[in-house]
Amino acid sequence: MSNTEQKNPWWWVPTLYFAEGVPYFVVNNISVMMFTKMGVPNGDMSFFTTLLYFPWFLKGLWGPIVDVVKTKRWWIVSMQVLLTALMVILTITLPKPDVQTIASGQTPISMFTFTLVLFIIAAFASATHDIAADGYYMLAHSPSSQAAFIGVRSTFYRIASVFGQGVLVAIAGFIEANKTENIPLSWQVTLGVSAVVFLLITLYHLYVLPRSADDKPRISGDASATSGLAELANSFVSFVKKPGFILAIAFMLLYRLPEGFLIKLCMPFLVQPTTAGGLGLSTETVGIVYGTFGVVALLGGGIVGGVFASRVGLKKALWWMAGGMTLPCLTFVYLAIAQPTNVAIITVALCIEQFGYGFGFTAYMLYMMYYSEGEFKTSHYAICTAFMALSMMLPGFVAGYIQEAIGYVNFFWMVMACCVATLVVTVLVYRVIDPNYGRK
Repeated sequence: MSNTEQKNPWWWVPTLYFAEGVPYFVVNNISVMMFTKMGVPNGDMSFFTTLLYFPWFLKGLWGPIVDVVKTKRWWIVSMQVLLTALMVILTITLPKPDVQTIASGQTPISMFTFTLVLFIIAAFASATHDIAADGYYMLAHSPSSQAAFIGVRSTFYRIASVFGQGVLVAIAGFIEANKTENIPLSWQVTLGVSAVVFLLITLYHLYVLPRSADDKPRISGDASATSGLAELANSFVSFVKKPGFILAIAFMLLYRLPEGFLIKLCMPFLVQPTTAGGLGLSTETVGIVYGTFGVVALLGGGIVGGVFASRVGLKKALWWMAGGMTLPCLTFVYLAIAQPTNVAIITVALCIEQFGYGFGFTAYMLYMMYYSEGEFKTSHYAICTAFMALSMMLPGFVAGYIQEAIGYVNFFWMVMACCVATLVVTVLVYRVIDPNYGRK
């Protein structure tokens, strides 16, 4: 650990977790906004961008490879080099549909086949980077230092969220507004900015990431590999055999069902014209309103939720948080019906919904931790996060097609109807939770 101790974690923890967040938001958020602005129909946009989430759903399957092959530092730097290269290629090869095609709202998704392939590769690289970064964090400095910097790492991941959903979208909007509405150029510049930022981070980490004596490959022969696979199998079997397994899966898949539908259509709703049922906001405005103020409200809801749950425990907090997850969805029903033009009103509505979601999501995270308690805590939590990803993927596949069929107003009413599923699983889970869990 001597080499590690010579480098203060302030030199690398903030940039490492900013680097963990940027590609995630480029793949999962920038892609949604970009395809929408390029005129891809909501159904195709929602389906194909949901496919990009698969690597985070599956990452537990190749996590052991990262754990036993090469060092965590090697994986981090290698994935950052690959992600930088992918962002450069995305910038250079981005298709340029003409103005008429974009305006028709029927740009074929097939035009972006190569772009989607690059996004999928970037998604796998980003998910692998997540595995390596989290493992490296636990090896490259002492347990006391890890505890001290847990807030720092989450803060800089959130800063990456503001950068990805706010700054980058605002840049695209600024270019679009000042370059005679050249939409393809605006997203080329945005991806180019992402590539430059990530290149600088990668070069920085090549020299700054410390080399830890504890960060070494764990492969030591066939017996070690076989033992690792056996342990992985045991963790899956013990997860399935846990009491209340079916109820836990139902909760993890259905608690966030309303948000699973909402999240894919939120930004398209904000930017699409009022004649199509949207609010007709500029890309730049969406970057500021949703990507900045909305994200801050989301983070605020999470912080308040964490404090509240620590004081009363998960069981007592659960109903309040289920309400926070469901009731604020009404703001989108209001926005779709009233179609207000006042940006302040829209901002307040979005902040209410995002705060409620951040508050309600706290219960979801605590429940996954609660269900993961036991011998295989780390592995079981990783499996829970896979179901968390699946809970967003399943609604995302069909959300756009449903919206195209019934319009935005009816779609948001349908989202409200899905809140029934949240309330039902909340009732069932409430009965089995330890009253003292989560309370200080």
